Amino acid sequence: MSTQRKTDQDELGIDEGSVVDYLTTHNDFFVENPSLLAMLEIPHTCGNAVSLVEHQVRVLRDQNRQLKRKLMDLIQVARDNDRLNERMHKLTRGLLMTGSLEDLIETLRTLLQGEFKADAVSIRLAGLTEDEARTCGAEQLSAKDRQNGSFKGFLRAGLPQCGRFKPKQLDYLFSDGAPAIESAAVIPIGKDAARGLLAIGSHEASRFHPGMGTMFLSHLGELLGDLVQQFIPEEQTARD
Repeated sequence: MSTQRKTDQDELGIDEGSVVDYLTTHNDFFVENPSLLAMLEIPHTCGNAVSLVEHQVRVLRDQNRQLKRKLMDLIQVARDNDRLNERMHKLTRGLLMTGSLEDLIETLRTLLQGEFKADAVSIRLAGLTEDEARTCGAEQLSAKDRQNGSFKGFLRAGLPQCGRFKPKQLDYLFSDGAPAIESAAVIPIGKDAARGLLAIGSHEASRFHPGMGTMFLSHLGELLGDLVQQFIPEEQTARD
């Protein structure tokens, strides 16, 4: 507070709080005294002064710009969600129309690489021998992998995991393509990954990260679990 302002307050017997309270209580004060509103000036740090009205206009314009930016962000999020819903709908329909395990895996890989721009797709299924898995375009998820593999903790948790993985884990998932993978999403197929796991790899480090939402990934894993069950009986999975 400046010395002059303090002196004025002492002479008048009022303080800033009283003025604020009065104006807050009598919000029509400036409506009844428009000439005073136009006369008030607010000093800038640069030394210039502007009227209170001009200052309010500037504040409102700044607030308006911020609201517009927030609105545009929300619109972009809504558009992104719409596009994601469309892609998920197309993926779901494509998978439901498959008639064999081989067709299911081929369709899954094609749609993930086409619609979702996946750089690599790896599917490991339980209940198959290595030869059976390779025949249908997948890899085997063995009992040994469950107990001692790189994804032992993940398989127990049964939840999608996104981000950057250790070289050993990437080798297990993507084999020769592992060195080019910067981030990935690993999705359990079926409850507690009972049917296997799906891995989607990207050459971009920021494509998959721990903070991203995984609802669609979880739904995809559940859908695949139901579809795989049609071709690999539950007792066959349990046997493995």
